[in-house]
Amino acid sequence: MNDTSWWTRAMEHVLELVLGLALLLVGLFQVLFPVLGVTGPLPPTASREVRVDAAARLSGATASGPVTLRGTDRAELVIHDPGLGQRVLLALPELAGGLLVIVILMVLLRMAGTFRAGDFFVPENTRRLTVVAVALVLMGILVPLLDMMTTNLLVRGEAMAEAVSPAKDYAVEPVFLAVLVAAAAGAFRNGTRLRADTEGLV
Repeated sequence: MNDTSWWTRAMEHVLELVLGLALLLVGLFQVLFPVLGVTGPLPPTASREVRVDAAARLSGATASGPVTLRGTDRAELVIHDPGLGQRVLLALPELAGGLLVIVILMVLLRMAGTFRAGDFFVPENTRRLTVVAVALVLMGILVPLLDMMTTNLLVRGEAMAEAVSPAKDYAVEPVFLAVLVAAAAGAFRNGTRLRADTEGLV
């Protein structure tokens, strides 16, 4: 019994460590570094993967002033010497995705704390799982929508604008995962209610 308890505590600490490390890495590479690229201390993101309409007859490298389109089908949209507004547009989808991942990781980290306390079915965990489900839906819908909108703004007025479309589509996987998390939130809600009913009988 002692070995099992020790192993359980060790795994709980490992879980919190992994979540904390993931939170740190996402915060650095998907939030802090892109922000520093926008504000100036780090080199800004100057390109984005896009799709080229198959019906459009564009050369492998099409230049239009400060904007260059490299490749066909899956192409690279390059902004030469991007201004502040262009840097924001280039970084915005990645920043939004990174912030949503941070929200999910922080919620999971708080849930892991309740697991360590041995109190799984608490009302807070139901609300936390609901937050995770909403964040996953936003990852599947909002982030691709931002990619679409910012890509259109980046090529607006350029010769290749009509031929270029965003490389990212609406993601089904995060939305499907959100449904599963919402179901888990319902299970936690039922578990919390059953525990409260049981305690009321004692």
